[in-house]
Amino acid sequence: MYSIRLDGDVRRLMKKLKHLENVDVRGASLTLAEALRTSTRERFKDEKSPEGRPWTKSIRAIRENGTTLTDSAGLKNSIKSTADGSGFAVGTNKIYARTHQFGEDGRKITIRAKTSKGLVFQVGGRWIRKKQVTVNIDIPARPFLGISEEDMREIKGTLEDIISED
Repeated sequence: MYSIRLDGDVRRLMKKLKHLENVDVRGASLTLAEALRTSTRERFKDEKSPEGRPWTKSIRAIRENGTTLTDSAGLKNSIKSTADGSGFAVGTNKIYARTHQFGEDGRKITIRAKTSKGLVFQVGGRWIRKKQVTVNIDIPARPFLGISEEDMREIKGTLEDIISED
């Protein structure tokens, strides 16, 4: 068991501590989760990591004069948040999100045909049919999940507002 001895006028401190008992932690978590979900989705428009570094333009975005990671907006639209009295989380359930967040550096994968007709693709103007192909995956990291300095200021400000309410 621990005890703390406080000397002097501690009424203000005790009032503040009493107020903390009444803080709506779930409500605060919901507010923070939505703020981070919104800022995460904004990164797709800005094409920047939480640290503010620009994403490497994708081949498709260059070719089509489009935006990286937003061809169909499936990844951006999959960003969800959840919150309860113990905290909050922001993320996605898209299986390819990990690849875009962290990148792939030369990993080999084998693609197998789903039908007996095989895979059909064009290489150098010639059509080729194969039952399977092995390819190297080299995709740069384009982090979209994380907490930026601006996010951190918003978290701090929100928590200060909640704690200072009388």
